[in-house]
Amino acid sequence: MRVAEPGKLQSAINVTPLVDVVLVLLIIFMVVAPHMRQGKGPEIDMPATAKPREQGVDRSRIVVTVDERGGLWIDDKAVAAESLGDGLRAAAGTEPDIKVVIKGDAKLAFGEVRKAMLAIEQAGYHGVGLIAEHAGAKTQKG
Repeated sequence: MRVAEPGKLQSAINVTPLVDVVLVLLIIFMVVAPHMRQGKGPEIDMPATAKPREQGVDRSRIVVTVDERGGLWIDDKAVAAESLGDGLRAAAGTEPDIKVVIKGDAKLAFGEVRKAMLAIEQAGYHGVGLIAEHAGAKTQKG
């Protein structure tokens, strides 16, 4: 071995540790994903219908939730009934054509949901939608 001779570089990349880390992360996400809550607002028991329309995540909408005690929520924030209009305008910001949808608890009387609908329409938002879940979804959640 000569003193002046440089050592050879090994340019092979060892991907085994990378694959191990990615597989561990995949398993973690698979275990945690079913427990992650979708939607906005408090956890409620939504009414079931035979054929609800697909209700994907839409960023250009405001979700108003009416819980089982009749409390109102705009997205994740509780709001008093008398300040619902102001809360909706604050949540809408500068977005011109924002949709408002209502999630009502299944135990509520329809009158409570109707009051929320009227308050939303008085605030200037027309064509309020309702969110329901598929009738078989409750038994699958189990």
